[in-house]
Order: sequence, then C-alpha cells, then structure tokens
Amino acid sequence: MDDTVTMYRPTGPEELELVRQSGFRRWPPRLPEQPIFYPVTNEQYAIEIASRWNVKDSGVGYVTRFRVRKTFMDRHEIHKVGGAHHTEWWVPAEELEALNENIVDLIEVIGEYRGDS
Repeated sequence: MDDTVTMYRPTGPEELELVRQSGFRRWPPRLPEQPIFYPVTNEQYAIEIASRWNVKDSGVGYVTRFRVRKTFMDRHEIHKVGGAHHTEWWVPAEELEALNENIVDLIEVIGEYRGDS
C-alpha cells in the first residue's frame, strides 16, 4: 500500500507484553527517561538490535512490524545512525499517541531471538 509506511521495532518482553495487552494495536507510553520512540526502517537493523541488545538485556528479543499512515510519518525525518542500513525515525514521546492512532492493522511479531540460539 502506497499510503502507509512499514516500520520495524525491536523490543523486549516487557514492552511486547504491553503491546499484547493492547490487542497488538498500540505502543505503550514512553517512560520518563525515554523521550523518543525509535521505530526502524528495515528488518535487518531491527534483527541486529533485538538479537544483540534486547537479548543481552533480557534474554530474549523480538522484531515487530507495523504499518503507519504515510501522511503522519511524512512529517518525521529518517535518521542514519551508523551503517548504511542503520536508519530510524525519531518520534517524540508526546507524539506516540498520535502515531498509535495512525497504525493500520495490527502490530505483528515477525522474529524472536534468544541468547541460547
């Protein structure tokens, strides 16, 4: 669909449980020390984060995929934060509720990574 943007989000078990509680329709509010929500632009980068950082922090990491209306995401720049595929959006925490309102369909879990695999 040309009117949506596909996004990926590496996540740990606690955040995923909150997504599950929403019926896979919303991201939970950011914590005070998390002023920005960082969805990434590609699955490869999401896998790297989930399998390295989330597994290190909590023993398991998940990769999620979701679509957001393009009209909402057009006002957010993509930031390159490392290698060529290390690209992500920076959505201020105060805009997360608006992002949630612009999610089309459900948030899908497309990968699971564990320290022993």
